Amino acid sequence: MPKEIFEFKLIFGLKLKEIRNEKGISYQELREKTGLSLSYLSEIENGKKYPKGDKIMILAKALGVSYDELVSLKVPRKLEPIVNLIQSDFFKAFPLEQFGLNPQKLVEIISYDPEKINAFVNTVLQVSRNFELKQESFYYAALRSYQELHQNYFADLEEAVEELHLEFPELKEIPFNEKLLTGILLEIGVRTGMDELQKYPSLRNVRSLYDEKQRLLHINRGLNSGQMNFLLGREIAFQWTKVKNRPMSTPPYGDHTFEEILNNYRASYFSAALMMPQEEVVRDIRAVGDMKVWDPKVLLGFLDKYDVTPEMIMQRLTNILPAVFGYENLFFLRFVGKGPDYFTLTKELHLTRLHNPHGNELNEHYCRRWISLDVIRDLYKARESDPDIKYLAGIQRSFYHGTTNEYLCLSIAFPNVSNPEEAVSVTIGFLVDGALERRIKFLRDPNIVRREVNTTCERCPIMDCKERAVEPYVHAAKTEEHLIQEDISTLLGIEK
Repeated sequence: MPKEIFEFKLIFGLKLKEIRNEKGISYQELREKTGLSLSYLSEIENGKKYPKGDKIMILAKALGVSYDELVSLKVPRKLEPIVNLIQSDFFKAFPLEQFGLNPQKLVEIISYDPEKINAFVNTVLQVSRNFELKQESFYYAALRSYQELHQNYFADLEEAVEELHLEFPELKEIPFNEKLLTGILLEIGVRTGMDELQKYPSLRNVRSLYDEKQRLLHINRGLNSGQMNFLLGREIAFQWTKVKNRPMSTPPYGDHTFEEILNNYRASYFSAALMMPQEEVVRDIRAVGDMKVWDPKVLLGFLDKYDVTPEMIMQRLTNILPAVFGYENLFFLRFVGKGPDYFTLTKELHLTRLHNPHGNELNEHYCRRWISLDVIRDLYKARESDPDIKYLAGIQRSFYHGTTNEYLCLSIAFPNVSNPEEAVSVTIGFLVDGALERRIKFLRDPNIVRREVNTTCERCPIMDCKERAVEPYVHAAKTEEHLIQEDISTLLGIEK
């Protein structure tokens, strides 16, 4: 539906409802005055139908207003925030249908009390400005919610990969090589080139760029084979699934709609599923679960077996573990370390619920006892004596201060290809419960370190922590506030 018609329908319906309510006219009364059915009047008010001119005349007369007043886009002050939302690019950029919503229903909900909704929206916008949250941040947060809604498993993409295998049986042999994937792309009608990007210094961090007119995929020469295969697999995904709305570069540059960001993720999922077939990964997971003693070489061995990056391995585990094994209480974290003591959380995913280790937008210091940060520091230290070390794996049982929650965390650290001065860690964590204890035999390995951890140093009451980066001023402020509230209750004789 064209945006203008969509707007006209919703705004006309809002005005009709507002005028009817102002004049105290019920649906039944309006039906009697106009001769229009109740269902038709309801569809008009909900923005589903826009009446023809003769019916607008009948409605205007019944409501005691002029034709021009009823069709004008000018609305009462309290409806202005809703109209501003309707006329914005929100509904175009953010496909509500992906979350089981439709624009008409959302506007209908908002219209019940537009003044309160206006205050709420303004508050959200103010908080967003204070924390410098951009539209892109909102879209990626929505993407995480979409992944969590589907338990990060998409059967349609798994089936699409199987269909590709039937078309190209040679894909059953893993790991792939660049020649095989570029050959498949060429059969699909896409050429690849590795010479143009390096001619532009500003594009040194662009991993790939698709020229739609030339049907040419430019690829950065500085990538390792796993990254190269992933990008080739992702382009195969775009072409095989015939997706048009997509970012043309990796990583995506410029402004993008939610649909483009979602399609970008789905292509990445397809590529990972292509390189790490579900059946093979399931066999590997079962073998790891049967190990009685943890061996980091087994986890790192998967990088060579599939010729993939650590992040691809961890992300693929978040696809398969919930869907096949029922491990739904898990999280994924990606940290970038800029030196041995400055860390930024760049990606996170939580299935079933928001788990204890999570992002913080207040620039606080993440707990230095987390294995995610430990492996980065250990990698920096190890590379001082051996610069050729590529990967470092770690494991830890983390129990959270003041809770009964304990997590088994597996983490891999590696140098950042885009910036060799940085290191990256990817971590998958499982809530320790009866089901995990029954299936993961190495969980009882006495060599696995068990540590008490928290979220950030600023909020942590553990006073004897040797790893603390800053003082717990947030915790101190909360403690003082609690004491004040207790003393006020005592002074006023209020029972606690």
